[in-house]
Amino acid sequence: MGMAHAKRIVVVGGGYVGMYTALRLQKKLRRGEAEITVIDPQSHMTYQPFLPEAAAGSIEPRHVVVPLHKVLQGCRVLNGRVTAISDADKQVTVVTAAGSTELLGYDVLVVAPGSVARTLPVPGLPEQGIAFKTVGEAIYLRNHVLSRLDTAATTDDPELRSRLLTFVVVGGGYAGVEALAELADMARYATKYYSGIEAEEMRWVLVEAMDRIMPEVGPKMGVYTVGRLLDAGIEVLLETRVESMVDGHVVLSDGQEFDADTIVWTAGVKPNPMLEQTDLPLGPRGHIECTASLTVEGLDGVFSAGDCASVPDLSKDDPNARTSPSAQHAVRQAKVLADNIKAYLRGYEMTQYKHSYAGSVASLGLYKGVAQIYGVKLRGFPAWFMHRTYHVSRMPTWNRRFRILMDWTTALLMGREVVALGQLHEPKAEFARISGATVTPLPVAPQPTTKAS
Repeated sequence: MGMAHAKRIVVVGGGYVGMYTALRLQKKLRRGEAEITVIDPQSHMTYQPFLPEAAAGSIEPRHVVVPLHKVLQGCRVLNGRVTAISDADKQVTVVTAAGSTELLGYDVLVVAPGSVARTLPVPGLPEQGIAFKTVGEAIYLRNHVLSRLDTAATTDDPELRSRLLTFVVVGGGYAGVEALAELADMARYATKYYSGIEAEEMRWVLVEAMDRIMPEVGPKMGVYTVGRLLDAGIEVLLETRVESMVDGHVVLSDGQEFDADTIVWTAGVKPNPMLEQTDLPLGPRGHIECTASLTVEGLDGVFSAGDCASVPDLSKDDPNARTSPSAQHAVRQAKVLADNIKAYLRGYEMTQYKHSYAGSVASLGLYKGVAQIYGVKLRGFPAWFMHRTYHVSRMPTWNRRFRILMDWTTALLMGREVVALGQLHEPKAEFARISGATVTPLPVAPQPTTKAS
């Protein structure tokens, strides 16, 4: 079989599904059987369950991402953003990192652009909210939280201090609870080294619109989690919505109002809106309609999985049940997807994705956690240990697993890093200042107006 007959496989998205599918295909396919192109705006895959620990300084941020060019050496990795897909023409439109527009033809297509943060029309959200889906956001959040402590330690103004030391997380799913617990832990640890800031002065608030947090772990564990957060001095506001956050002035539906310099937005995810620029069949909430074999309904040679796909959940009796958007499903679906592409290319029968949800693990800060695995409930240290063990086993490549284990060992022996590298976000400011260029600095915090005495 010569290169002339090599099938063109195009993978849209280098997240879990895209990366794992390409990784398995480059191993399983014969040489010259296919040419695989993976398209993603980033040149790395982010392992999101470790973002809270990266933000808290337990793991080096570079170690929670996997470089695509290095791992996918049997594929072409194209950095760019897919802006349209036409299956009628078997073509993908890509705006490359260099800014040119390319049309890529394909024989087999994998659509896995994943999900994006789900925003709501809350006044002030675009300006004040910090999302928590990328490693850049995790690094930014860490530096931001620590620099609030730096600033608070230098002022006696009670209004400014209270604003600087108020931290709000919106959304009580995994991402929100883990980010909150890890950051609060880190900040509490950091205050030991600041004279003039007591840990009790910090105010951490979790706002959740539903009547429970972390629905994934079940009601009992949800209640236990609330208890652990309250023990850590975190306010948990259920059945509460943020109505406005203009200029950091937070207005809640329960009537509370206060100023905060840090508002983390983790109120769920939605399928990548790019899917609207395609001729693929979409469900009512914007997901791609898939079969249990992970092929797209009614199309030939088009596959999808992960957060952007609506996949029948065969482990449930309900014919309308769909798999939940989680790393667990994405990693397992990628395996079936790659094997089904191999079967499709060679004319074999495809297999159906059937996997009952093994359960869930969540960290609630250092040495604390909740887990529910195959119906067994764990809490405290065993759950936290389970969380770490499970996620390190799912982390792609031994290189990254080893580095993460080394990070944990170092943090255990030497304590955590509490360094804020805020200059990362404005690296040229100092050089501009000494070389006389005019540079408009980013506002740190609105200065209080001096009242006339």
